[in-house]
Amino acid sequence: MSHYDARSAARPDPDQPMVDIADYVIDYRIDSQEAFDTARYMLLDSLACAMLAMKFPECVKHLGPIVPGATLPGGATVPGTGFELDPVQAAFNIGTLVRWLDFNDTWLAAEWGHPSDNLGAILAVADWLSRQALRDSGEPMTVRDVLGWAIKAHEIQGVYALQNSFNRVGLDHVILVRLASTAVATAMLGGGKDEIVTAVSHSWIDNGVLRTYRHAPNAGPRKSWAAGDACRRAVTHALNAVQKRVVGYPSALSAKTWGFYDVAFKGKEFAFERPFGSYVMENVLFKISFPAEFHAQTAVECAMQLHPLVKGRVDEIERIEIQTQEAGVRIIDKTGPLANYADRDHCIQYMVAVPLIFGRLTAADYNDDIAADPRIDALRERMTVTENPQFTADYFDPAKRYIGNAVQVFFKDGSHTEKVSIDYPIGHRKRRAEGIPVLMAKFQAAIRAHLPSAQADRLMELAGRPAELEALSVADFLNLFRA
Repeated sequence: MSHYDARSAARPDPDQPMVDIADYVIDYRIDSQEAFDTARYMLLDSLACAMLAMKFPECVKHLGPIVPGATLPGGATVPGTGFELDPVQAAFNIGTLVRWLDFNDTWLAAEWGHPSDNLGAILAVADWLSRQALRDSGEPMTVRDVLGWAIKAHEIQGVYALQNSFNRVGLDHVILVRLASTAVATAMLGGGKDEIVTAVSHSWIDNGVLRTYRHAPNAGPRKSWAAGDACRRAVTHALNAVQKRVVGYPSALSAKTWGFYDVAFKGKEFAFERPFGSYVMENVLFKISFPAEFHAQTAVECAMQLHPLVKGRVDEIERIEIQTQEAGVRIIDKTGPLANYADRDHCIQYMVAVPLIFGRLTAADYNDDIAADPRIDALRERMTVTENPQFTADYFDPAKRYIGNAVQVFFKDGSHTEKVSIDYPIGHRKRRAEGIPVLMAKFQAAIRAHLPSAQADRLMELAGRPAELEALSVADFLNLFRA
């Protein structure tokens, strides 16, 4: 932290957290094969989410240029579309597609979030630079390059999230998407440590957006494009630092009265559990089976196991007991009317009721037509949600990172099911062998539902040939997602 006389106009040395990010982005060499393998699956999974999102008009209406006609021939492409855009608006488009269905990867700690949100900025910048390089007979970025930048973006966002809770001061977790994307995008554009510190200082000066759009009574679809918005802002900061050589603000965090710590973080400095490496990518959680807020993933798995036992007895249910972690109680325990799909996919009671009744939970199950089924709200009214202290302890244990839930159903005749309890979902690192085939099935179904068969065939071929996939230019790779 910078120490200086607040009355002096002399600029201090940059705040150490900003320097540490710059040092990591420029100097750290990734030697973890597990991180690269996981990143490759993360990229495919994120693009599967993007293809699935193309089926939802509320998402599609956000895509394209900021005003009609403001396209950029030869610019960054938007997967699933024919748009070519400047990298700032492309970052918004891609980030929005990846995040729309709440189905991409997740990181849970003191703060939570979705590190693959950073692909909005990374893919937009990488594709734009690659197409420029190919036009000018230069060397384009490869898919392997994208994986390396993604590992670093995951690490910055995830390490900050381990011990720094932005949600407890009312700020949304996309503040860390903007931070991580700003840092790596600046380096991708050719910036060095000084430019990264400058760009990151601007990111912190932006402060953060309020979480109110994720919570009752204001829950709404902004949460589905908030990450895209963070990516768009990040690319702006990166371009300003590298191409326009804007002035940076070295004590953006620590300045008395006016810095981020005093204004937005109750005067506290950031705390860090570990140095930057490749830990986050190696341990990231995949959302494979259910498009549901991650604190409820194992609750949905529990409900799926209970479905055969209750499907013919829904009207006989007296109560349903759900045990979850403290974070689950705080953010997705929700009673009363649910206004829209964004309200429903952040309600643990809704996410348990649907699989109990139907034996499924898909993105379409948050739509108004399914929500109109009176059995869903009837079951919600019979549910209790409580914290299980062991689930909370395991959630924060760095050796576990569990996301436990338990569900038990009680009937009016006095009988009941067993309590089904699951510590960690199929997307957890400890279930990788089980989860990856399911992830690849998700990818295949998503691309075949949206892309021409020849392109889907080629993508599946590349998915089975990692070395060939990673050697491909970003431009050639994303051309396969044009629709």
